Amino acid sequence: MADRLTQLQDAVDQLADQFIATFYYVERHHELETFGPNDKIPDLKPDQPKEVDSFAPEVFQAGQLELARDLITKEQEIEYLISSLPGLDNSERDQENSIKELEEELKVAEAQRLEAVREMDEVLQRLDQLMKNIRRQ
Repeated sequence: MADRLTQLQDAVDQLADQFIATFYYVERHHELETFGPNDKIPDLKPDQPKEVDSFAPEVFQAGQLELARDLITKEQEIEYLISSLPGLDNSERDQENSIKELEEELKVAEAQRLEAVREMDEVLQRLDQLMKNIRRQ
């Protein structure tokens, strides 16, 4: 599973894609209407492609509603991801204490690593001695 920042970036990218799809839907499937007395809807020639593929008003509104719900759902997902990022609910002092605790854990782990390296060196020296003794015999 990806980390929170990667999930957040993916969700923002998906939201941008949804915005584009929504704009395309509205731009491509609206009803042609005039807004002023001088506006005209041009007549298309038979071989000319349609600029708009109009849907029935009920179908168009249902599509808009579904796209709006999808946008809201994605926005809520982004809000959730943002709220789950570390540090938003922690004060600076809490974060400093957490860092100090992690530093202490790191010191303990480093001490354990050094002890393991020392033990490994001892075992290697004993193995080396055994190998020398076997060669002499």
